[in-house]
Amino acid sequence: MTMNLPANRLVIRISKARILFINILITASLSILIIYLFTLQIVEGIKYQKRAKEILKRDIPIIAQRGQIYDRYYDVPLVYNIDSFAVNVIPGDIPDEIKEEVFFRLARVLQIEVSDVKKKTPVKYYNNYQPREIKSGVSYPKIAYIAEHVEDFPGVTWHNKPIRGYFFVDSLAHILGYTGDITNDELNTLYNKGYTLNSTIGKSGIEKQYDFILKGKDGKRFKIVDVKEKQLTAKTDEDIPPEPGQTLVLTIDRHLQLLAQKALGERIGAVVVLKPATGEILAMVSYPWFDPGIFYSESAAEKFKDLSLDIRFPFLNRAIQAQYPPASVFKIIMSTAMIEEGSFPISDIINCKGEMELGDRVAHCWKEHGHGKVDFFKAFANSCNIYFYTVGVENIKIDSIVRYARIFGLGSQTGIDLPEESPGFLPTPEWKYKKEHMKWLGGDTMNISIGQGWVTVTPLQLANVVAMIANEGTVYKPHVLKQIRDSITGDSIKEIQREELQKALISKKTFELVKKAMRTVVTDGTGYFITTRAVKVAGKTGTPETGQEDRYHSWFASYAPYDSDNPEDYVVVVGIIEASNIEEWWASRTANIIYQGIFANQTYEEALVTLYPWMRNRIKQAEETQNTASTE
Repeated sequence: MTMNLPANRLVIRISKARILFINILITASLSILIIYLFTLQIVEGIKYQKRAKEILKRDIPIIAQRGQIYDRYYDVPLVYNIDSFAVNVIPGDIPDEIKEEVFFRLARVLQIEVSDVKKKTPVKYYNNYQPREIKSGVSYPKIAYIAEHVEDFPGVTWHNKPIRGYFFVDSLAHILGYTGDITNDELNTLYNKGYTLNSTIGKSGIEKQYDFILKGKDGKRFKIVDVKEKQLTAKTDEDIPPEPGQTLVLTIDRHLQLLAQKALGERIGAVVVLKPATGEILAMVSYPWFDPGIFYSESAAEKFKDLSLDIRFPFLNRAIQAQYPPASVFKIIMSTAMIEEGSFPISDIINCKGEMELGDRVAHCWKEHGHGKVDFFKAFANSCNIYFYTVGVENIKIDSIVRYARIFGLGSQTGIDLPEESPGFLPTPEWKYKKEHMKWLGGDTMNISIGQGWVTVTPLQLANVVAMIANEGTVYKPHVLKQIRDSITGDSIKEIQREELQKALISKKTFELVKKAMRTVVTDGTGYFITTRAVKVAGKTGTPETGQEDRYHSWFASYAPYDSDNPEDYVVVVGIIEASNIEEWWASRTANIIYQGIFANQTYEEALVTLYPWMRNRIKQAEETQNTASTE
């Protein structure tokens, strides 16, 4: 027994050592595990928790208030915002078995087709919890109805989305434009510029041209969602408030706009009133116009379709988009070229017999039996075609005609800050050969010499032609934006400065002679409809052919006051009345009324009675009818 004791003690000692080692190992392992868990959950827990929340955090845009638009007086907004609502659907919140029923109810309340709701919520999004906007511009009563019957509309939500309101619009519609929901094509182009699926965007006019300034910057409201995008909590403490769009102040004088609108009346055509010293557009009217407010009504789609099918093209801004032959107004350019080049002395006489032969072609003057013997001033005042046929073909020649037409800006856009401006068209021998595979002929030069044939212009381009004469060689880029202001403080952010568009190296003497000729049009020629005594007017008439017998458009391009040496005083008025009107010769009368209103400081009604006293009773009857309608 005594011999086995040492061995047993050795075994015990070894066992104790093993137990101690195992205890130390376990303790160390547990300690490491505890430290790791502590580090993972406590030290780095905040970081992982934040990262997890970032992954599950979603933001909802808070639509910014769109900037207001004022006329040059900055006293009453022409365009402002009206509180309205947009209705959304969260497909994942609608049980599958009642989706069709909910869509049907919603369509009935919003007065749209069920197919429109389904189009905005495709099947692939049925399990998604992101809101899909169904309709904007929804009235408060409809929102109230949905709220009162919320149990019938699971997954249907709404948010504030202002729409545009108008103080005065009518003929300003083409300038102001309208807004609408962004399309997929627009979003693909503008996604990186802060636009979203729920954005409202300018579709035409100023609303489109300066959309990025007007739209402001949308804010964000954050929420925490699960993996299915279902909202768990809101994170209002992190919300980013929206920044409203900036305020735009236009060059337009709303009183002058109304004067020009009434002077044109319901006659298809256009009027441009321009300040040539700065390029500011004081008024721009195109008839027919449209009401941009209809795009926020319940029947917007139907009304838009009706306007689109209207054969009078109410969406067309004729002042900058319609292209017409300039006709005899082109003789301003012809006269400038003739005098400056010295190609035909202004005192020389041409005998107008009413027709002119060129090869196998016989060209006619508008006066059947001719004007007889005419010098430059008499030919210009009475718009003698034979005179300008002759100097165009035999003296000025086509190359000089084209060169001077380009100096005056024909064939090119003016660069006005409105979208989709037309450039007009200026034909050349090179163009004809490339297009028609034919040489330029003398008959082509005859046509362009009186502004007929292929040459076309916009009313704004002709306003620039007159501006160059009035300014004696300088044309400033036409624009409708005058100023950008902070929408909150009202402080000016940017003043639009005049920008030189064209500078002609033409002598002062040439411009003086052309001005004198334009004055004779009013005093002794075809501009005899200008009867105002409030100011001396210089201008040029034009009667473009339309391809229909005895149907002509009517131009009058002019400026006043003729007797002023201060360019700041000048106002350019250009008007066209299309041949589709009964009163084809109203262009001169339109300018007559506008000049009377501007320089006598009169309203349309006051100017009309001053110029045409026999209209007094008609105006009185119209006012009585309007007052009766207002009372009813």
